[in-house]
Amino acid sequence: MRIAATADLHFTPERYAAIEPQMLKVRDEADVLVIAGDLTNYGKTSEIEPLINVLLRLGLPIVAVLGNHDHENGQQEELIAMLRGAGIHVLDGTGFERDGVGFAGTKGFVGGFGRAALTAFGEPEVKAFVKAAIDEGVKLERAMAQLRTPKRVVVLHYAPVQDTVVGERPEIFCYLGTSRLIEVIDRHGADLVLHGHAHNGSPTGKSTAGILHFPFCKLVIRVSPISSLTCDFSRIPDLHSRTGQSTGWTLSSRALARLTLLRYFESS
Repeated sequence: MRIAATADLHFTPERYAAIEPQMLKVRDEADVLVIAGDLTNYGKTSEIEPLINVLLRLGLPIVAVLGNHDHENGQQEELIAMLRGAGIHVLDGTGFERDGVGFAGTKGFVGGFGRAALTAFGEPEVKAFVKAAIDEGVKLERAMAQLRTPKRVVVLHYAPVQDTVVGERPEIFCYLGTSRLIEVIDRHGADLVLHGHAHNGSPTGKSTAGILHFPFCKLVIRVSPISSLTCDFSRIPDLHSRTGQSTGWTLSSRALARLTLLRYFESS
């Protein structure tokens, strides 16, 4: 399976005109398109309608999660209904399986990483904030528990590890994701994690399981106007069944003009 992945489209017809050639290339070269959140600027149903028309013309199965921008107007349920009504698989604590590859996803939330993560102590407002992150972890747990496929891809909007937000200002790291998500991923095991949100972050990172790379595969990164992740699972050994853990790679999106191209393949 060849997976194309992007995030943070913040869709407008003008923005799309700049990336249309790359999107058409995705149509020709990918089997599935993943969109890791922030499909819109302000979360309005009027914004999602033209995007749906564009996506349907690609003729590909599409997997998506919403991002923080998609929640801005409180119309997220309507957005989900519209996307699903068009046949787009919106993951919100849910999973989707195709050709032996399972996709589990949720939006995620903020709160920081590792020892710097915010804890549920003190004022009720702080506890409510932390609960929102915990609830997203529970949704991801539910989604991953549904999968019965040999390969697993996790799709988030917020970062699950600090590695992929490096490049942003350190003082905003805690607003870019939470390690509560990677704890769930490591517990269930995943072959690949995709997320957006950190426009200026680093393209790859490792999980808390500390597994840095495939021992017999190479990771090649190339900058491109559209993030076309080409991930051919038919050529990747079944590391999930061997390790029971995440393989440790996490892909973040870049700003629209600097998204990331990855290709996994066996070493020669």
